[in-house]
Amino acid sequence: MTAHLILICQASTDAVRRSAFPADEPLDRQGLARATALAKHMEAADRYRTSPELRTRQTAEALGLEAAPLPMLRDCDYGEWTGFKFEDVLARDPEAVSKWLRDPAAAPHGGESILAMIERVADWLEAEASLDYKSIVVTHASIIRAAIVYALEATAKSFWRIDIAPLTVTRLSGRDGRWNVTSAGCAIGMS
Repeated sequence: MTAHLILICQASTDAVRRSAFPADEPLDRQGLARATALAKHMEAADRYRTSPELRTRQTAEALGLEAAPLPMLRDCDYGEWTGFKFEDVLARDPEAVSKWLRDPAAAPHGGESILAMIERVADWLEAEASLDYKSIVVTHASIIRAAIVYALEATAKSFWRIDIAPLTVTRLSGRDGRWNVTSAGCAIGMS
């Protein structure tokens, strides 16, 4: 049995464009238009899932997918930094931001650490590995990064070395408790 996951990063939002810690905001006009235009390139799957946030659900809808929300795939909880631009948080508390970027177990914002999020995604992937399905999952860049880190058995510090752009596709295949990254950060229709 082999599990196949097609992870699609949500379309752009105002927070993405402003380099802000996301709140549960809707897609911006450009993100919605791009996702709608890409709907014709979507392939079929056995299951369709999405993170529970509005921006991922709107992306799935624009792509023409009837995807069920999966709470385990919620975005990272950025605590008191939610909604603020990265540069503003950095200017206000550079030491806290530096610690957060250096130490995956740190959560100076009072939310979820990167390490805790990776562990949450690892639990989900372990459950998925026993399924013989092809699933399309619309989620966040942070969740996709966490999945790649887990699949590669990389250190949690490598999380920040992975760039995932809006509306890109990352593919994983899992078998016998092991995951492989078969492609990462590809344009929809090109992976």
